[in-house]
Amino acid sequence: MSVLFKIKIRWLLFILLLVSSPDGVAAQAPVPAKTSHKPNIIYILADDMGYGDLSCYGQQRFRTPNIDRIAREGMLFTQHYAGTAVCAPSRSSLMTGQHTGYTPIRGNSTGNKKPAFMPDSVTTIAEIMKQAGYATGAFGKWGLGAVGSEGDPNRQGFDEFYGYISQGLAHSYYPDFLWHNQQKVLLEKNYPDKKVDYAPELIHQQVLHFIDENRDKPFFLYYPTIIPHAELVAPEAYMAQFRGKFLPEKSFKGAKYGDHNYKRGGFESQPEAHAAFAAMITLLDHQVGEILDRLKQYGLEENTLIIFSSDNGPHKEGGADPDYFNSNGPYRGYKRDLCEGGIREPMLARWPGHIAPASKTSHLSAFWDVMPTLAGIVKVKTPVNTQGISFLPTLLGKGKQKEHDYLYWEFHEWGGRQAIRKGKWKYVVYNVLNKEKRKAELFNLDKDPGENENIAAQHPEIVKELQELMEHSRVPSPQFPFVETIK
Repeated sequence: MSVLFKIKIRWLLFILLLVSSPDGVAAQAPVPAKTSHKPNIIYILADDMGYGDLSCYGQQRFRTPNIDRIAREGMLFTQHYAGTAVCAPSRSSLMTGQHTGYTPIRGNSTGNKKPAFMPDSVTTIAEIMKQAGYATGAFGKWGLGAVGSEGDPNRQGFDEFYGYISQGLAHSYYPDFLWHNQQKVLLEKNYPDKKVDYAPELIHQQVLHFIDENRDKPFFLYYPTIIPHAELVAPEAYMAQFRGKFLPEKSFKGAKYGDHNYKRGGFESQPEAHAAFAAMITLLDHQVGEILDRLKQYGLEENTLIIFSSDNGPHKEGGADPDYFNSNGPYRGYKRDLCEGGIREPMLARWPGHIAPASKTSHLSAFWDVMPTLAGIVKVKTPVNTQGISFLPTLLGKGKQKEHDYLYWEFHEWGGRQAIRKGKWKYVVYNVLNKEKRKAELFNLDKDPGENENIAAQHPEIVKELQELMEHSRVPSPQFPFVETIK
């Protein structure tokens, strides 16, 4: 074989690699990264995904093989809880390491119905990671403060942000614009009612680009995808895989072009809601697979911790049908409920060489534990005002794992709700703000994980103990006024 021929072959291979790259740049070549002694951390947060929406947690109607791979090669948590039962306060709990009795954002809107924002006074996970020398990026839905406010992600520790700042606009999968840091990125191909640029795909390309750009240094990647939050819509290539497979279909009639809330918070119509839901989670699963492949390509698998979870239980909006898909698994309740179905979430963690493959834990944990866990990994002191406990000993199978005395949640819609879990006991109070309608329930989760039998009358001493704990589990918040007692 001539030297000239060999050179031509090499150039042909290089060109093929270049054009097959997602970004069309040679940086996608499988060049091993310069591995840092500090582990990379990727935290993927699904939006309104229930405990039963993954096949590794029992989903039967469709499969999630790439997400299941995280469980197969890592650890599956069976008793992990979200910050609360809706988006913004749950994410605030995650970012600050504080439960909803302390975290600054405790509802999707304040008591006067204005958007809340993360103040400068709190420390976020991203700020801890920057303190440890990490590049930080957030891609997806933020919802904790507008551009230019104290809650702007660039002012909360993130070097890079791309996606939706507003929760309401994140209802649209074919939006008019997204944000890249301080720049509004117009998606003109979606004007005025076109469906060309599917936002989760645009966001995902930025996620991969962030990995490409930071592969030679430690990075923290926070990926709060909007999937599978309403509205229910997916590209045709994914819809085609499930069309006609989940009959009878469920249809939803929603916002249309010309309506005041079109692409401004309203959910579009969807005549094939079952197919769309399965298609959306399948797309997300493929995206997780691409992240795993990218890490392998750069030789970063053993130096990267991946955590996957969801911000609250399954929703019933935009045509979603959680009962059909058994989205909350064996648990009662949905999004906005403080029953197990509204707050118990899937959580998977993979870190080859550190976390034992195919391991499972029933360790009781919650969103506010993530900050101290990651702080322990990067060896930065956790802020003193966190209610979290590091679950790093559980992940690594080393050392003594501290346990929570109890977990606490509050919810500021639908008359106010509170819940507390102490060991096997779960105490839930609905209509907190209305003494006449107030309803308190006690469950033994060991015997009744579905919370079907209220046994408060049989255990007044337990009720009294949990009431007293609940009364002392929060600090007053001017933005989120709440009763200080449930007596």
